[in-house]
Amino acid sequence: MDLRIERQSLMRSLSHVQSVVERRNTIPILSNVLIECEGGAVTLTATDMDLTITETTGASVSQPGALTAPAHMLFDIVRKLPDGVEVGLTSSGDTGRMTLTAGKARFELSTLPREDYPSLDGASMPISFEMPAEELKTLIERTRFAISTEETRYYLNGIYLHAMGEGASAVLRAVATDGHRLARFETVLPTGAAEMPGVIVPRKTVGELAKLLDGGDENVRVSLSDSRIEFRFSDVTLSSKLIDGTFPDYERVIPTANDKSMSVEKATFAQAVDRVSTIASSESRAVKLGVSAGRLNLSANSPDRGQATEEIDVEYGSTDLEIGFNARYLLDIANQLSGDSAEFVFADAGSPTLVKDKDSASVLYVLMPMRV
Repeated sequence: MDLRIERQSLMRSLSHVQSVVERRNTIPILSNVLIECEGGAVTLTATDMDLTITETTGASVSQPGALTAPAHMLFDIVRKLPDGVEVGLTSSGDTGRMTLTAGKARFELSTLPREDYPSLDGASMPISFEMPAEELKTLIERTRFAISTEETRYYLNGIYLHAMGEGASAVLRAVATDGHRLARFETVLPTGAAEMPGVIVPRKTVGELAKLLDGGDENVRVSLSDSRIEFRFSDVTLSSKLIDGTFPDYERVIPTANDKSMSVEKATFAQAVDRVSTIASSESRAVKLGVSAGRLNLSANSPDRGQATEEIDVEYGSTDLEIGFNARYLLDIANQLSGDSAEFVFADAGSPTLVKDKDSASVLYVLMPMRV
């Protein structure tokens, strides 16, 4: 193998693929990135056996070949090279080493043969559709913060994607919940997605996909079966196993009888919550909302830290209400609202609260209250 590639191009590809590789591996080959080059391109592949990323980028290839090299070490070396330098990767195939050159710098890395790398032949994926990268990014970003990190309820450790409705009202809906809050976002159902099964995309896959979507303006080809999902860009393919479990009936926890509506300027509310929660205990992060006609009083009280209150103007015309929430959950939701105003729809101090974006009917959040 003998190739030359611009440092920035190699860096970009390595930054995408190496993050899939676990820092600790009992199987040595899974610590490596697969490097394959021929024609005018080099393809990098990394996998943890559940999630696989493959990226192809242009390169000057003098001698085609394939090998695997330590992913994180290679990334660290390239990251520390100066901008604009040309990187050379060479291997004779019989030394078990790859030589990396850049300017006057030279590194020799141990390699493992291509033949030892796991076979990545994909299963058939009968459902396939395209959607704009920006649309897919919004779908993910508006819901991913609510993914559960509790491993015992593994079926909540991802985003639930499914098709809803028929005809002109058909949507692609994403839902995530950790039991304390629920995030739901929907967009127009792409052509070809009507027959898709409901699938749970794992948290790690969601995180890697978000990186690939950042700043992208192309269409993404989404393909899936009951057990796998694939996201294909022009030069990157991300393939992942799906969570084998049943997502709970989330519709049951979305309240339908809440009748006390409060509208508040989003930025003002978020800033007030952030200030008042400075006093809240680090364990509970509890903030009390006292709502009355035209006013919202936010307060936090901690035996060790003291107390804080702040009052802001709101639109509210129902009976007075006091209700407590986790401040971080309030801020997470506020940060996802695209409009200037947020609408809170309460029932009582012990029931779930709806949070809506006044400028968008596509997004809906449910937040469980807490005792304060």
